[in-house]
Amino acid sequence: MVTLNKTLEPLEAQEPTHFHRIEKTYQNNKDSDYTEKLKELGNEFNYAKNSNYYWSKPDLSLLYGTPLYDAASETQKLALNHLYWVGNYNHTAVSEASTSIYNMVTSGVFRAVGGYETLCDELDFETEQESYHIRTFQKIGYKSKMAIVGKTILGNSLYGKTAKDNSSWLNLLIPQPVREYFTSNQGSSPFSIQRDNTLSAIAKTMLSDKKQYYSQYLRNLEEKGEPIPAPADGLAGRIAPRHWLRFFTVHWGMSPFMACQYYSLRYTANAILKNQEYPYVRYYRELEQKGEYIPAPTAVSYYHLLDEAFHTTISQTIARDMYKDFPKPTAYEKFISGSIVYQIQRNLLSGLSGVLPGRCVYDDQMLMLFYYKLLKSPLFDMETKEALDWMEKCFCQEHEGFQTGLKYHQSLLELMRRLFNRLDYQWSVNRNMGIMAAGASIDKAIQNNIPVFKEFKKSVIAQDT
Repeated sequence: MVTLNKTLEPLEAQEPTHFHRIEKTYQNNKDSDYTEKLKELGNEFNYAKNSNYYWSKPDLSLLYGTPLYDAASETQKLALNHLYWVGNYNHTAVSEASTSIYNMVTSGVFRAVGGYETLCDELDFETEQESYHIRTFQKIGYKSKMAIVGKTILGNSLYGKTAKDNSSWLNLLIPQPVREYFTSNQGSSPFSIQRDNTLSAIAKTMLSDKKQYYSQYLRNLEEKGEPIPAPADGLAGRIAPRHWLRFFTVHWGMSPFMACQYYSLRYTANAILKNQEYPYVRYYRELEQKGEYIPAPTAVSYYHLLDEAFHTTISQTIARDMYKDFPKPTAYEKFISGSIVYQIQRNLLSGLSGVLPGRCVYDDQMLMLFYYKLLKSPLFDMETKEALDWMEKCFCQEHEGFQTGLKYHQSLLELMRRLFNRLDYQWSVNRNMGIMAAGASIDKAIQNNIPVFKEFKKSVIAQDT
């Protein structure tokens, strides 16, 4: 492998440390691949054998710390613990599907540059691993949802078509037509096609000096007349509307620097997952040490994190070190990369939830709709008034759940700053995660929830009358 000068021409020089780190990570990932174990756990999963056990410590449960959780029966608490795992990994599966796409987009750039063959092999291998992960999450999630809430209130598909990060939770309970009511129309009207073409042309014009690095993956799509990918679900779907995601994707698939910058986004997904998944790993080790039964979903979390640890290392290495192989970013590239991370902070990390541990954004009407459907489901079997009264106590009054949310928020903030503080090209508000830090307020969260809940309650009552 080689280092590159400012015109991206090979130089005879000693390889930087990050080349060795990539080589070692690739070898270790292949040697300790746990995809077969995950596949086995998914194929053999039986909810009945795991239904009487917590899959994590109770704090990773829906509604944990709320007055309703305190009043819930043991059976209901177990179900809330299991539904949290299902929703979290449904969301993770959607995000990993997006990751697979962007692995191909960016590896096309690195292959065009040359000298990064091992990295591209690693990204290809990660994409293969993600396919196993997704299928395992899908199988366990579907069987668990069927057992807990039943077929009649499941959506028509495992993954919904919504541009919000809590779509995975909605899929648990909300029928397709209702979900669609809360999502934006992602049609292919003449206007939207023209808009996408115009944004793509702008990006290519601004990066015209890097056209020789345009990803073969994107070239192939264009030759087939297919649109540039823009996931509507998962973390990527929360960042921005799909036409802006396509605009960003052209940058990630054309500029070597921007391809590296994408991995700061991927690190964000890695960090969010690690922040919620590592407690499952600790729980697995505690059960193993005591010789107690380990639920299959807990084991899935354990083995998944072992695979994902290598993916996180790659994200850090590319985002933190490898971008320095290339010419310093232009003012335009700095602006685009700064705007993307700013959007991430605003749309993914700007608030606090007291009802969904680990969610670092303010609660909205779609999340409230999920909980309303949950309380009306056979699990709680509440009438409308009772459900709304409990929801008001959970969303609009201070309780332990907000403290739990704050704990996970602070842990994630530390992980985010660990990387972004070292990106010298980023805006100051992005390096110190200023927007995220400002959202770490229980009072702000409650004050945000009160008017949102009032509007939600009004819509429910109007629909019932």
